[in-house]
Amino acid sequence: MSPEPLFRIQLILGYVVWLLCFGVYIWPRLKAMSQIEAQRAIATLHSFRFFGLVFILPGVAGDLPAGFADFAAYGDFAAGLLAILALLTVRIRPLFWLFVVAFNVVGAADLIGDYYHATMLDLPAHAGAFGALYWIPIIYVPILMITHCVAFYLLARRPSRQAAGNGAELESRHSLHREYFKGQRLPP
Repeated sequence: MSPEPLFRIQLILGYVVWLLCFGVYIWPRLKAMSQIEAQRAIATLHSFRFFGLVFILPGVAGDLPAGFADFAAYGDFAAGLLAILALLTVRIRPLFWLFVVAFNVVGAADLIGDYYHATMLDLPAHAGAFGALYWIPIIYVPILMITHCVAFYLLARRPSRQAAGNGAELESRHSLHREYFKGQRLPP
């Protein structure tokens, strides 16, 4: 079998497996979280996208076309930095939400652009050019795209009463801990 159908089959199965896993294990937990906690969890996953720079690291990726490698590397890097900024600004809510929207828009546009470039450059027919990085489009990219879709969904919906209650309960517990430890030194 040629590399192109193998790559396409594995990419589709990557989405299938992640959707099954997401539906059973991840989505129920995200739905139960407050909006902020759910977006923080998604941002944490996306903060590792700085790793996309590996596409332009000589000797790691095979002979990927520059039109694909450069776009993928810098798009991932930008999305990863924006996700990190979201995590760093969680206490400054307007900035946090700005960075959440930004990393999701940039990240989703990057992945859509990567799919476009891969199709235009007939990358599936040359999937071996990924070398040791073959796992990224098969295993990592599907969960990134799924979580972008979920992040947009969560941004568009109103918080559920259960999630809002959980967020309020969590905040209440944190304030109790702050009060308890206020002025106390923790043991070494």
